[in-house]
Order: sequence, then C-alpha cells, then structure tokens
Amino acid sequence: MPGSFADLAEQVSPAVVNITTTSVVSQPTGGPGGPAFPEGSPFSDLFRDFGFPGAPNGPEGMPQRRMPQRSNALGSGFVISADGYIVTNNHVIEGADQIEIEFYSGETLPAEVVGTDPNTDVALLKVESDDAIPFVRFGDSDDARVGDWVLALGNPLGQGFSASSGIVSARNRELSGTYDDYLQTDAAINRGNSGGPLFNLDGEVIGVNTAILSPNGGSIGIGFSMASNVVSQVVDQLREFGETRRGWLGVMIQDVTPEMAEALGLEQAGGAMVTDVPEGPAREAGLQMGDVITSFDGAEVEDTRGLVRRVAEAPAGETVEVVVMRDGDSETLDVTLGRRETAQGNADAEAPAEASESDVLGMTVTPLTPQMASELDVSEAEGLVITAVDPESAAAEKGLAAGDVITEANQQPVATVADLEARIEEAREAGRRSVLMLIRRGGEPLFLALPLEQEDATAE
Repeated sequence: MPGSFADLAEQVSPAVVNITTTSVVSQPTGGPGGPAFPEGSPFSDLFRDFGFPGAPNGPEGMPQRRMPQRSNALGSGFVISADGYIVTNNHVIEGADQIEIEFYSGETLPAEVVGTDPNTDVALLKVESDDAIPFVRFGDSDDARVGDWVLALGNPLGQGFSASSGIVSARNRELSGTYDDYLQTDAAINRGNSGGPLFNLDGEVIGVNTAILSPNGGSIGIGFSMASNVVSQVVDQLREFGETRRGWLGVMIQDVTPEMAEALGLEQAGGAMVTDVPEGPAREAGLQMGDVITSFDGAEVEDTRGLVRRVAEAPAGETVEVVVMRDGDSETLDVTLGRRETAQGNADAEAPAEASESDVLGMTVTPLTPQMASELDVSEAEGLVITAVDPESAAAEKGLAAGDVITEANQQPVATVADLEARIEEAREAGRRSVLMLIRRGGEPLFLALPLEQEDATAE
C-alpha cells in the first residue's frame, strides 16, 4: 500500500480543472401573483396537495408563466496539452452558452467547445493562454487490474478541488452505450466529479469519471470511469476533425450461443454471427448472412460487443482483413470500412427474426403469403409463419411466438414445411442436437438454435 497519495496529488493537481457552465433556461413563475418553487421541493408538494393557484400541476385555468433565467452547473475536467486542450464529459457542457475553466492556481479562462461525442459522453474544450499550461497524459486502461490503486480528482458537489482514493473494483463494465467500456472504482465520486480524471499511481489518466450507482445521489462506493483507451481515440478525432469518424462494417450481428455453435459444427461458442448484410462495405466485400466473424483486423473476435468496439476504433476508409467461418470453412475477406456517422441513417437495414403450419418441433407453421407478409410488416417473399407454439416445447422456451417468420434453417432458405423438415432431418443425420434457424420478428433478424431432442422423443 502507498504510504501517502500526497506526492501524486501534488504532481497531477495543476492539470485538473473545475468547469462552470452558464445557460439560459425557461423557469415557471407560477400564475399571476403565485409563488414559484422548484419542482420536487417540499413547498412544491404542499402547494400541489392544496391546489394553490399557480402551483406546479395546479388547477386548470391557472396558467404558469415561464421566464428565461440563467442557470449554472459545475463539473470537472483535465488538461491534456500545454496549449490548452481540456477533456470533460459531454453532459457537463451540453447546452451551455458560456464555459469557464478554473485552474488549480485560481486563474479562470473562458473555453470553447472543439467537439463532442454523446455516444461516449466525451467533450473536448480549448482555452487560450500566453503561458504553457500543466497537463497530464493518458495511460493504457487495458493495463489496469482489479485491485490496482487509483486516485480521483475533481470538484465534488461544488466544494472545489478534492481528491479521493480507491481501487479498480471491476473492468469492462457496460452501462447503456454502444461503445461502453467502464472501469468501476470505489474511489468516492459525487456530483461535480463528472469529467474529472481517474489516475493510476504513475500519474496517468486511465479513466474519465462519468457516472455513479447510488440510491440517494451520493457516493456509495460504486463509480464508473470511461476507459482511457476509448476516450483517447475519441479525443484524437475531435481534435483533428471536430467530430468522430468511426469505422462502419455494415452488418447486423448477434452473439453465438453454445447451441448455435453446435448446430454450426463449431468447436466452441464465440465470434459474431452475421444476421443481415445491407448495402455497404461488408456486402461489397462478400460477407453473407450466416457467416460467423472470428477475426477482425488481425485480432480475435470474442463477441458482438468486442467487434462493435474494434470496428468503431478502426479509421473510416481503411481496408482490413475479416475472417469468417462459412459452411465449416474459414475464409478471409478484405473489407474497406465506411464511416458510421454518414451511414447511420442508411446502414440499419431490415432484419430477420424468429419463426416456425404443420406441427414441427413444438411449432405450428404455415407458408408465408404476400398478405401475411404485409400484415406482419416483413419484406421476405418466402418463409414459414409460426401460427402457434406449444407452451411446453423447447420452441416456447427459446422465446418463439406466433407471428415469427422462419426464413432459413441450417443456413438454407425454407419456403415450405417440407423444406424445414428436410433441414431438420439433415441435422439429425449429421449427429447435431439442434437446428439453426433464421427468423424475422418485427423486421429484426435473429439466429436461434432449436434443440432436436424433444422431436426425437416424440418420434420414438
């Protein structure tokens, strides 16, 4: 254990800043002559309960006037270059009209927004100064281990510069974003710490303090810092372009379950199953629905989350090697990545979902007709519609339901009940314990491995 964090705090504090933002908000004033209390205050509840005119949610016919008022908010950040680039959270400065930076020395400077990325909650600011500004560097968050000491600096609850210590409690936490990769720490993080740095003992920033898990708004020892390896790449792009330019592969994917792996004849579950290939880089390179992506740009793909992050980190326009498993064989394809931000509105294509009129594997299925396709809002011309599912069957256990449309079985199209039964028989003859199905539900594609054991028992 370190005897003290004093030397580390003294070393890095000059690069940590307090951030004050000012914005104009519309504030209710109550009805004419009525009182104005903040929503959520005891007075607000009292006046609502007794129906006072002008109270929040008060009686009809008593309009509330809204007057523009200036609102201040506090946060934290840190300087990453001598010429005044500052990193913070996007939510700290979002909607701000003015941003003021207070340095450890007490000096204050106005800041301008260079760029923001709401997906990772990162913002890059810039101040102008005649003198070089103390700064800190990013470290490698992948080197952080559970149990490592960390130091959090910032402006908690508007109290000014403050330090708290703890350890890395967990890694690779996912909260809600597509590119989430959080370090969890028990170092005290409170409101106002947002955007502040999380240091390792070498004085390197390995995380940006972003969120806490708390029932009361205060620290209970569960805080989350966006990993520096994610933040630093976003910052580099914001600094160069003023915006993010993430790579785009152009596929819809899902994780490979053990049952799916067995149905595909794979040695183990892993990789990312391609469920749809709309117009885009992947289709141009030859990727197909049903491919399992096992490697991207020379690195193994363990699951869909890892693939999404790796693609996003790759530069748009770069050609990368993508290795897929197809029909039991490995194939290597060269894909020139597009840019996600420009393709976002077009890249999301229709997707398949789940499915299965004859009784097959606990499902009642019938061939898809144009009228059914219209009613179910699917674009497929062929497939089998599930009209009923035995509630005690494996199909029900897997979540299949009436209205799902089966379009493939064992990676081959199915248009009739005979097609589906033939695919099931082929799987049995090959010694497989499940059959891989591609279904569409509400336009979304999904592969699902349906066990065959129940059908065997019924047949016997």
